[in-house]
Formats: sequence, structure tokens, C-alpha cells
Amino acid sequence: MATRIRLQRHGKKNKAFFHIVAADSRSKRDGKFIEKIGTYNPNTNPATIVINFDAALKWVQVGAEMSDTARAIMSYKGVLHKNHLLNGVKKGALTAEQVEEKFNQWLADKDANITGKQDNVAKNAAADKVARMKAEADTNAAKAKAIEEKNTPEVEEVAAVEVVAAEVASETEEVAEVVAEEATPEEVPAEEPATEETPEEVPAPAEEPAVEESPEEVPAPAEEPATEETLEEVPATEEVATEAPATETAQESTEETPEA
Repeated sequence: MATRIRLQRHGKKNKAFFHIVAADSRSKRDGKFIEKIGTYNPNTNPATIVINFDAALKWVQVGAEMSDTARAIMSYKGVLHKNHLLNGVKKGALTAEQVEEKFNQWLADKDANITGKQDNVAKNAAADKVARMKAEADTNAAKAKAIEEKNTPEVEEVAAVEVVAAEVASETEEVAEVVAEEATPEEVPAEEPATEETPEEVPAPAEEPAVEESPEEVPAPAEEPATEETLEEVPATEEVATEAPATETAQESTEETPEA
């Protein structure tokens, strides 16, 4: 039976979380396993790896096969490097003290690299956040400017329409004034004579003195005898009238004589 170090998938969709297990190569991926030796979370940067170093080193020393991802994880955590140093001890090239010294030095360098990477990731995240904030501010400013430009022409057009309307109104008022000025000189003189004549006609009381004089003439009773004389003479006229028929008969007689 071949033993294989591999990953078992857990977690939810798009949020995978893996268990590092030593299992029979014939078993299913997420099936039965012999021993769980760690976890692997690729959703963080850098990835979070928790491993039982001694158990992983034991399975590597006994010759367990590894999947590609499991091999990369073992190399990252120093399991393969420690196995290499221990093989040097077996061959007599190194002592146990030298192996521990070299491995501790390797861990220090690895931790420094990991810390540097974490710092770079944090700086990059901060710079990316600043860049995104600046880009968002620029976008908002561009949108505000576009809205302002979109609204400004309408205001200018309204102002232009109002100015044109004011100009048209002023022109109409000027034309009306000019027409009124041209019409008034012709009409006013026609009315002024009437107004001038009315004052002359109004003082018609000048004829009242004649009325006043008539009272002076009316009381002329001295002439009443003349009226009486006229009355006395009227019968004479009547006599004349009476005499006229006689003359008419005379004329008729004269006219009749020729017939004889």
C-alpha cells in the first residue's frame, strides 16, 4: 500500500480550504485518510499554512509520495530541507549540531523573507487603497464636472432667452413711444383750437348785456300810446280791406263790358 501526502478540499464555493493528510493513494480525494498533518488556506496573502512539522517529516522520511501542491508546501515549511540535512548526518557529512545550526539559520532567513513579503503586501495594499481612493475622487470630480457642464449650458440658454426677451420688450416699448410721439403732434393741435375756441365761446355772456339792455328798452311805456294809435289805425286798414272788394267788383264790371 503506497502512502501519499495530499490535500483534501473543504470550505465553500470560491473559498476553498484544504486539509493536508497522509492517506492511501487508492482512497478518494476527500475520503478516508490515515493522518491529518496540517491545513492550508490559499485565500490569504501570503497563504496561511499550519503544519505538524514532526509528523510531516516522519512521513517524508519513510518515503511517502507527495502531490505537487503538497511538495511545494513541504518545501515552503522546510520539511524537505530538514530531511536533506538529516540524510547528510546519516552519510556522516554533517553532525546533529551542524544540522540544527544550519536549519535554524534557514528558518531565520525564511522568516525574514516572509516578514518582508508581508510588509510589502501591506505597503502595496495601502498604496493600492490610496490609488483607489484617488481614482474614485477623480471619477467623482469628473462626474461632477460633467454634470456642471451639462447643466451650465441650459442656464446660459435661459439667460440668453431672458436677455432676448428683455431686448424685444424694450424695442417694442421704444416703437410704441415713437408711434405715440408721431401720433400726438397731429392730434394735439386739432384739439388745442377746440380748447382755445371753447374759452372764447364760453364767455358768450357777452350777449347778456343785450338782455340787460332789453330790460331797459322794455320799460319804455311812453311808446304805448303809439301802440294804441296803431290799434286805432288798424280799422283803417280794415276799411281798406273792405274797400278792396269794391274795386274788385269794378274791375269785374269792366271785364264784363267787353263781352257786351
